[in-house]
Amino acid sequence: MNPVVHFEMPSKDKKRTADFYSKVFGWQMNQLGPEMGNYLIAQTTETDENNMVKTPGAINGGFFEYKDESGFNIPHLVISVDNLEESMKMVEDAGGKIIGGVTGPGKIDDIPGVGRYISFEDSEGNHVGMLQPTS
Repeated sequence: MNPVVHFEMPSKDKKRTADFYSKVFGWQMNQLGPEMGNYLIAQTTETDENNMVKTPGAINGGFFEYKDESGFNIPHLVISVDNLEESMKMVEDAGGKIIGGVTGPGKIDDIPGVGRYISFEDSEGNHVGMLQPTS
């Protein structure tokens, strides 16, 4: 099986978002800079020195920049896969559609120290991410 390894949600105000989730749930929030799309990392569980979760089944996540675009501002999950290209073909063969990464339609994003990422639309119109982790 390919596990869910990350969640993402939109945020209009990263400081307000960080304050909310740290106060309510005790999450550790880490604001990245423009070179990483001003992404806000949400650490929901303890991680090791490689930023991998210590508790099996627990996941961390993050908040992306809210955009005033239809279909963009919905929470989504990220699923870990062994081979991104094979999984992309399987998505399309099963009736899904490859959307692409932040860098553009159909393009795979290379996230330094994390892996290769792309979004897709499933057979029901849900936006989901796939990540081939860095080894």
